[in-house]
Amino acid sequence: MKMIILKAFTILVAIVSMAAVIAMFSKNKYTLTRNIVINKAKEEVFAYIRLNRNQQAYSKWLALDPNTKIQFKGAADGTPGAILTFSSKSNKTGTGEWEIKNIVDGEKMDFELRFLAPFVFTANGTFLTQSIAEQQTKVTWTYNSGMDWPKNFMLLFMDMDKIVGNDIQESLVNVKNNLER
Repeated sequence: MKMIILKAFTILVAIVSMAAVIAMFSKNKYTLTRNIVINKAKEEVFAYIRLNRNQQAYSKWLALDPNTKIQFKGAADGTPGAILTFSSKSNKTGTGEWEIKNIVDGEKMDFELRFLAPFVFTANGTFLTQSIAEQQTKVTWTYNSGMDWPKNFMLLFMDMDKIVGNDIQESLVNVKNNLER
């Protein structure tokens, strides 16, 4: 019996060690990009997406729990330092903060998304607006995140493009629908 337990323990240690070594050489960061064309002028589109308060109307993640508590703090909404905080009992939404980090007026907004619970990690990204025609704007949402070693081993088995990318696309469709009404 002792021999069976020793062999099982040895196999378990070997599997965990192999996973840790694989994780050392695996990617630990990922970037997702989604875009959409909105039939509104670039200025109007940018004015909408730069305001944290509008996320309540388009964010897929905030819509997952209608009881999510949302607050605003920091700088004036739509300016660097403006922070939207969210707190939900649902693990799908969780608790965290979305902070505007930089704005190039009418062109680009950089953000940092800090999840505080149930998982702790930070993502960052950018919204870019590009005028295609007088009443058409292409919005590109880029999202960067990752997992530190050894958790990055899980990225080998998770399709973050599908998991997070689909939520980003749904949020962009909500932006489009809200602006084109």
